[in-house]
Amino acid sequence: MNTKLLSALTATAAATALFGAGAPAQAASFGTNGITFGQNQDVQFKFNESHGAFTSSLAIYEVNGFALTNVANLFSETKSSDNGGASDWKGTLGNTVLGSGSAFFTFLANKVYTLGLSSDNGMVYSTSGLNLNVASTGSQQAIFGPSSSLWNALDKETTATFQAAGQFTNGLNSLFNGGTLIGFDDRGNSNDADFQDFTVSAEAVPEPMTMTGLALGLGGLVAARRRRASKTTS
Repeated sequence: MNTKLLSALTATAAATALFGAGAPAQAASFGTNGITFGQNQDVQFKFNESHGAFTSSLAIYEVNGFALTNVANLFSETKSSDNGGASDWKGTLGNTVLGSGSAFFTFLANKVYTLGLSSDNGMVYSTSGLNLNVASTGSQQAIFGPSSSLWNALDKETTATFQAAGQFTNGLNSLFNGGTLIGFDDRGNSNDADFQDFTVSAEAVPEPMTMTGLALGLGGLVAARRRRASKTTS
C-alpha cells in the first residue's frame, strides 16, 4: 500500500474516532424533557455539593408513561448538611455524602429515563413533566447546563433565587463537551427555585472501541510520517 493511501486511511480512522467520542447520538435527549439515547451511552456522575435543609438521595429511574422504576442509586446523604444551616446548609463529599462521590451508569438505547431526588420533603424529578402539581401541570425542579458557567452562576452560599434557571434545560451538548451540571430544587423554602439543593455533574464516557480506533488511527499517522521522513533522509 502506498504512503499517500495509508495516510488517507489512517487520517479517516482518526477523524471518525474523534467524531464518535465528541458527538451525541441521534435522537438523544439529556435535560428537562427527559433522558434518552439512540444507542447505549455510558455516563459518569459526580457529586458536587448540596445546599438543602433536607437529607436527600439521587437515583435514576426508567420511565414508561407515568410508571417509574428505580434502576440505579447514585448518591445518598447521611445527614442534611456539614454543619447545620452554615453556608446555606452546605453539604460536601466526605461529610454528607460518603465514598468516592462518583457513579457510573449505562443508559440503554431507546429507553426513557429521569433522575429523581428524594428527601424528607418528598420527590422531585429532572423531567419537568413528571413533577405534577394540583393543576396537573409539570414544574421545573432541575436545571441542565455547561458545568463551569452554570456552577459559577448559581448563588450557592445564600438562599437567593437563581433567576436565569429557566433557560438551562438542555445538557446534551455539554454532556459530550466538558460535562453537564445538574442542579435540583427540592421544593423547600416554599419552592424557592434556587436549584442548588443538590448538584451533580455528568459526563459522557467514550466507547472503548472509539478510543481504540483513535489510538490505531493516530498510530498509523505516526508510522506514515516516519516512513516519509526515512525516505527523505535516504
